[in-house]
Amino acid sequence: MTMVTNRVVNDWVKEMAEMTKPDDIVWLDGSKEQLEQIKRIALETGEMIELNQEKLPGCLYYRTNPKDVARDEKRTVICTTKKEDAGPTNNWVAPDEMYAKLRGLFDGSMKGRTMYAIPFSMGVPGTEFAKIGIELTDSIYVVLSMAIMTRVGQEVIDELNAGADFTRCLHSKAQINEQEKYIAHFPEDNTIWSINSAYGGNVLLGKKCLALRIGSYLGRQEGWMAEHMLILKIENEAGEAKYVCGAFPSACGKTNLAMLTPPEYFRKKGYKVSTVGDDISWLRIGSDGRLYAVNPENGFFGVAPGTNEKSNPNALRTTHKNTIFTNVARNLDDNTVWWEKLDNDPPENGEDWQGRPWNGKTSSEKGAHPNSRFTAPAENCPTIADEFFTGEGVPISAIIFGGRRAKAEPLVYEARDWNHGVFMGSAMASETTAAANGKVGVVRHDPMAMLPFCGYNMADYFQHWIDMGKKMTNPPKIFHVNWFRTDENDEFLWPGFGDNLRVLLWMLDRCDGKADAAETPLGYEPKAEDIDVTGLDISPEKIEKLLKVDKEAWKEEIKGIEEFYSQFPWLPKEVRDSFDKLKSEVEKM
Repeated sequence: MTMVTNRVVNDWVKEMAEMTKPDDIVWLDGSKEQLEQIKRIALETGEMIELNQEKLPGCLYYRTNPKDVARDEKRTVICTTKKEDAGPTNNWVAPDEMYAKLRGLFDGSMKGRTMYAIPFSMGVPGTEFAKIGIELTDSIYVVLSMAIMTRVGQEVIDELNAGADFTRCLHSKAQINEQEKYIAHFPEDNTIWSINSAYGGNVLLGKKCLALRIGSYLGRQEGWMAEHMLILKIENEAGEAKYVCGAFPSACGKTNLAMLTPPEYFRKKGYKVSTVGDDISWLRIGSDGRLYAVNPENGFFGVAPGTNEKSNPNALRTTHKNTIFTNVARNLDDNTVWWEKLDNDPPENGEDWQGRPWNGKTSSEKGAHPNSRFTAPAENCPTIADEFFTGEGVPISAIIFGGRRAKAEPLVYEARDWNHGVFMGSAMASETTAAANGKVGVVRHDPMAMLPFCGYNMADYFQHWIDMGKKMTNPPKIFHVNWFRTDENDEFLWPGFGDNLRVLLWMLDRCDGKADAAETPLGYEPKAEDIDVTGLDISPEKIEKLLKVDKEAWKEEIKGIEEFYSQFPWLPKEVRDSFDKLKSEVEKM
């Protein structure tokens, strides 16, 4: 039974149902009672497994097809009328061609199944930043995950009934056929269709699909920004709060930074760090000329392996209730979960992520997939900021770009101005991880950590950044960081984790004009003595290594940037000028 009276909505749902032919249609109202009923169906059919309810209350376990374990960028397409509007970094198919192909695949794909209609909001309903979507799906995993990751409930239905526009999201797991898998975006129609996948990154259509690919397109049209960024709140010993955004490719420590625990020295002084968001930011210019950000999500879709009491105790505690674990190992003795680097006590009587018997003490194979995930409510997070719940936006003092680089990139440097910062973001590169299909450890350019997520031509995207800068009277300062620089023995030079706060505090001091810096070909760097290392066993020599700008390494970097830029017929003049200045300054070293 539909709760939605909006004729446009109902006509669209009817059209999609006529194509997919479900046995039934169930509308989600977001109530606990309904979600419990749906959960019971998933347990009865075996789609999901209930975990130990004493140790992990409300938690569920889910496995994907072994060939369906990560975002599939090769099968992700942007369908615009003109190919150039999608740009060279996106897979493009003409809308008519893609719709025709997909209609054939969706035809009858939900026979024998229930279609669930999920009205959801990215952002707090009713606020300036919020966007409404409806996802139609035949996957209970999607239903329960969207109820965690987005805001689902009567407020959203009320907005739809009042005539709110919405993003049309259609998903069917169909046959989980990797040869016929598509995650198709139609920005001009505000539409997303996904078929033949059941992995979260391809099927939770409010997340990367709406919040970034469609969101970035809408942002350009409407004068705001959708970015792959965390939002962090930092309070000093006087209780003064500042906010920073940070863009990092997946599995490069973004969630760890978002839930940072300050070192003991700073905790005792009264410093506090809170989480506004761990993955996505929507940014608008306020009436005061500053940039304001919200986290449009309602949960965390985090990478499990590597998450532990040392790396991210707050993320770990977030997963202890009402969480869905995907493709991790399961301990059959107590029906709990385990993954690599969780602790040093893997189960002997376990199942690996494919459901095969697994002894963690003796097996040479990993128990959890490297991209195994947890889907957890943000409200569980011990460090969640009050500002997360308002949805009104927080003023951003600094924007941070960063990736995983073993050699070239220094620990931290600052852009000379906004336009130079846009260049820094456009030239960002990182070593690939398991979050996307493909080889691990390959250096790839990933501007603003948006390469897989920008819903239109990336050169136009750079221009949008430049244009947004022109509209701000007080733009954030822009920095680049690299927590992953290694020495000649491939050992990390910087301890990372909570100690990253030491670098963040230098940045905020720079924002306030309280810290000095030295100019380098890359931008402004701290002097070794400007980073407070009190209580940290690290030598001044090691800090110098971390900050070193190596001429030969950067000559190679410049070649890589030039090669990446060569695919664009044009680039904003401001970006090109900054690149030319870098080349000139490196040659003078």
